Amino acid sequence: MKKVLAALVMIALTFSVFSGCSAPQQTPQSEAPAANSTAAPAESQAAAPAASDASSAVTLPTTGIGSQIATTVKAQKTYKIACIVKNSTNPYMLSQLQGVKKAGADEGFESVLMAPATQDSVEEQVKIIEDMIQKKVNGIIIQCVDSNGIMPGIRKAKEANIPVVTIGTPAAEPTFLRTGVDYEETGYEVAKKIAEKINGKGQMIILEGPAGAQNAKERLAGINRALKEYPDIKVVASQTANFKRTEGMNVTENLLQKYKDINAVIGCNDESALGAVQALKSAGMTDVAVGGFDGSSDASAAIASGDMVVSYNTDPFGSGYLAATYLVQLLNDGTKPPKDFVPFPSKNDNPLITKDNVDEYSNTTAWWKVK
Repeated sequence: MKKVLAALVMIALTFSVFSGCSAPQQTPQSEAPAANSTAAPAESQAAAPAASDASSAVTLPTTGIGSQIATTVKAQKTYKIACIVKNSTNPYMLSQLQGVKKAGADEGFESVLMAPATQDSVEEQVKIIEDMIQKKVNGIIIQCVDSNGIMPGIRKAKEANIPVVTIGTPAAEPTFLRTGVDYEETGYEVAKKIAEKINGKGQMIILEGPAGAQNAKERLAGINRALKEYPDIKVVASQTANFKRTEGMNVTENLLQKYKDINAVIGCNDESALGAVQALKSAGMTDVAVGGFDGSSDASAAIASGDMVVSYNTDPFGSGYLAATYLVQLLNDGTKPPKDFVPFPSKNDNPLITKDNVDEYSNTTAWWKVK
């Protein structure tokens, strides 16, 4: 137990830069909003809603995306909403925390921003959830490390009547809401763009996400669906790089020893794609089409320079902001989202980032612009 508490202290210190502007803890723990104990919807034991379940657009309680997202929703009490991400190294995760922090400033709730001290540890995420329950938070937003591994914490939150929103990787069982992009759609759109770039033929490497992450499975399914439309493209290798730049580089370097004639690489996030770019440069291969996902600052620069062809704006800042806004609505008066899964951003937000629009994206809505 002492080790757990020490880890949580380390996390709090790590993220003091994010939580320093949160509202002070003035509301006594016993004064949690009544909505916290009554508004959380019943959850079945069925599988978590998949991306394919989310088709039609819905009216959001926010406007804009990325750095321009905003809302008129205001908290009726000083709620305490926790956001727990996978790690403190990926820019995506840090931006999600920033989105929740900004929502707290705009809407009037206290944000508690957390990540495991051991990067990508689902066990520590569960312990953080348990600690947040003890602290009587009113809602939890989480980017799950593993859909099944997170379930002990999710079930305890449910028992405590604390609504949970997942972003990206969902829990194995339904929660109050899932948001973030439709991962199957993102895979399809980026794979189509890369396929067009190589004129529908050639050899491709796919750098998959973590094996236990539902969103990684959905993204890979979208990529493979798109590639079925291009029978002259051969996937010579498809293996995990765990959404990490160093692994993306190492895996690509190893594969290039065996496969010399590569035309394209799709990394299942920008970090792994950027790792592939490094490996390709080291091998002197400058004409390989590389695609990624997230629309990060480094990926945007790589697209502008020609090192990458495309990325997909997954807008973690806006996703965190939107998730918090839905929780505030629930806590205010029991208002629930229209679906179990509300994709954000969607195809309607023109999420593909290419050489043609990277400058406009970088200068206007890019999520990494928010400091």
